[in-house]
Parts: sequence; structure tokens; C-alpha cells
Amino acid sequence: MRAAAVVFAWVAVAAGAADLAPVSSWTERRIAGVAPAQVSRVRDGDATVLQVRASAASGGASVTLEMEAAQRPILSWRWKVDRVVQGADLSKREGDDFAARVYVFFDVPEEELPFATRVKMTLARLVHGETLPTAALCYVWDNRHPPGTTAWNPYTDRVRMIVVESGPARAGQWVEARRDVEADFRAAFGARGGAPVPAVTGIAAGVDTDQTGETATGWFGDFRMEPRR
Repeated sequence: MRAAAVVFAWVAVAAGAADLAPVSSWTERRIAGVAPAQVSRVRDGDATVLQVRASAASGGASVTLEMEAAQRPILSWRWKVDRVVQGADLSKREGDDFAARVYVFFDVPEEELPFATRVKMTLARLVHGETLPTAALCYVWDNRHPPGTTAWNPYTDRVRMIVVESGPARAGQWVEARRDVEADFRAAFGARGGAPVPAVTGIAAGVDTDQTGETATGWFGDFRMEPRR
């Protein structure tokens, strides 16, 4: 059974460069107790992109950051899937699978978290031996819900799921995505009394089919964080 720590296990938070590194240098991430996805870097024209294939498995790659969301709130990337996960259902634990997902991790001060959440985070550190993000947005390529649908992850209320692309209509082709992570964070976690949105500490991309046992492949590239224009 997954816990909140497992949802966050793709990234270790650390200070890093303000610009996103190319996916060719991202670090592969695995989830303890879950079959690992096959992670590789492949050529797409003149670019190198991340390819993740999951067969009853989960995994991906991540990059660590230390970036103020207010200064560069616009996250853009491109992604492609070969198919959607037919048996997925974002509202249920047994359906928490996606042909592609992109996490954005935030460094919410622990003193702002409920006591029960702080206890879970402490236990997670003991189990996984690393510092874990305290909040995340998860942008997904879903199978059925329309783009714009949002829901809490069925395992934790520290991850807000946001459907960016849905259905098989554009499977097999690259799709451009663009999100305002500052606005999405405020919509998910509240205004925080007017305080700035916490720093972005990492981004991860991957494929997840361990719940449904299906097979799917996703590709990711051209991640950027930019100021609003």
C-alpha cells in the first residue's frame, strides 16, 4: 500500500540551479516496493527526450531546483503517450495510474502543516532516508476526465491532481502543455494569508501503471519555467 511518502519518493529536495536542466541529465527515480518503469533517453529529431515505459510498474526521472514560483511561474513542456490507461480512475486508490504525469514540488514550511501530516512526514523520512517535499501539483494525461478537472490524490491531501490532457484522441503525437504553477498552487492549497507561494524544489515526470497492471509509454521534453509575459 502506498503512503504519502511514496507519492513523493521521485525527488530528493536540494538546492540547485535556477534553470531546468535538460532531461538527459535528470535523475531516475524508483518507488520502493513497486516494479520500476523502464527509463531511457531517446532522440527526437535534434532533441533528446525522456522515455518512460511502465508495464504494471511506476517510475520516472526528476530534477532538483530552488526557484521562486512568483518570479518564474509559467511551466511549459511537451509530452506524448502511446495510449491512455483504460482502467484508471483518479478518484480511487486502485485507479491511481496515468499514461503520463508531471509533478511540481513545493517547499511548504512544516510548521504550516497539520500535526498529523507532520507526523507522517517524519515517519517518511525514517523510512526513505531523504528530505521529502511538503506539497505538490501533479499534472496528468488522464483517460476520461476533461482537461481542467482537479482532485486530491487518493493517498494524500498534499498532492493536487490536475488533468491537462485526456483521452486517446492525441495519443501518438507530441502535445504542448503550459501551466501557471503559482496560480495552480493557490487554487489547490489556498492563499496562505497573502504570503508568497513557496519555492519550487523539484520537477518529476513519469508513467504509472502499477495499480491497473496495464502497459503504457510516455515521452517528455523541453521543460521550461519562465516569467509571465
